[in-house]
Amino acid sequence: QGRILEKTGLCSQITFGRYVRQGRKLGLDPKLFIQDLQFNEVPVRVYQPKSTSDGRRRGILFFHGGGWVFGSLDTYEKVCRYLSRESDSVVVSVQYRLAPEHKYPAAYDDCLNATQHFLHHLEHYGVDPARVTVCGDSAGGNLAAAVSQTLVGRSDFPKLRAQILLYPGLQALDFNLPSYHQNRGVPLLFRERAAFFALLYLNGDALHMQEVLEGSHIPPDMRLKYTKWVSPDNIPEKFKVRGVRPLRPTDFIAEVYETVKRFCEPNLCPLLAEDSVVQQLPESFILTCEYDVLRDDGLLYKKRLEDNGVRVTWYHLEDGFHGIISLYDYCGFSFPSGKRGLDSVVNFLKSL
Repeated sequence: QGRILEKTGLCSQITFGRYVRQGRKLGLDPKLFIQDLQFNEVPVRVYQPKSTSDGRRRGILFFHGGGWVFGSLDTYEKVCRYLSRESDSVVVSVQYRLAPEHKYPAAYDDCLNATQHFLHHLEHYGVDPARVTVCGDSAGGNLAAAVSQTLVGRSDFPKLRAQILLYPGLQALDFNLPSYHQNRGVPLLFRERAAFFALLYLNGDALHMQEVLEGSHIPPDMRLKYTKWVSPDNIPEKFKVRGVRPLRPTDFIAEVYETVKRFCEPNLCPLLAEDSVVQQLPESFILTCEYDVLRDDGLLYKKRLEDNGVRVTWYHLEDGFHGIISLYDYCGFSFPSGKRGLDSVVNFLKSL
């Protein structure tokens, strides 16, 4: 399937997809000072409230969604402006390099480098070192979780105050969790697309997509090792009532594993981090949507964090679908559910 896509002009599909999603240039914002800069050679857009502040403000590093393939500073302009205005925070939106041109770990490296630069220059932006948060949706939630794990226990940077993960994708071991079956054909993210994007980010192509969907890309002993973290058994029963098909085991294919074994790296799949790392993570906010293939990734990580004593605020959109936050005020319309989700993030930020 990957080869077919390449033959039918995968590049042109992606270019067109990026064009459609790029977002319109917005005019000035009367309440915000906005500038495009580079942090450690990574393009960023900084949003600073113009109003005077009693003390130093919160800082938010924002990593956009789009399957590591789509998305830009412009796509998330309205979301970032809203977060900055409503929570009175300095927001840094990061334009990390995109797949398939730039494979893993390019996006992760860019987000980490931009974050480290910001943490070293907080004073310049009037940001309180005790109140810096990483935030991201979908693939951006994956990047926020990975950056958060990397900075654990680092004494040369201020500790992150929190991580905000909006319907994050956190693992590529199991594309057959209940939410993957229940929502396999629900827009904006189909089950096949989730595997497709993960493979493009990892390898720059989507070869072996079928084997990855079937689960034959992970050795049985490794699957067993990770069952304690990635398993339908860890998902509350109420999320399984919409019908779950037990997966018939498929045979492991060693040569497929050879091409995707980095899926077991926590920087790519943060759900697989060791307990010793998870225990040290900052307070967390996780948003999940009922009609989303990635719902269970969020639920599994919530459980891992709670099991390790990390404080978690969980917000579940019963009527939400994947990508709903990015549609906030999109071409003048927005889903009430997405607005509720965004406001839940603002309320969480205000509590920090």
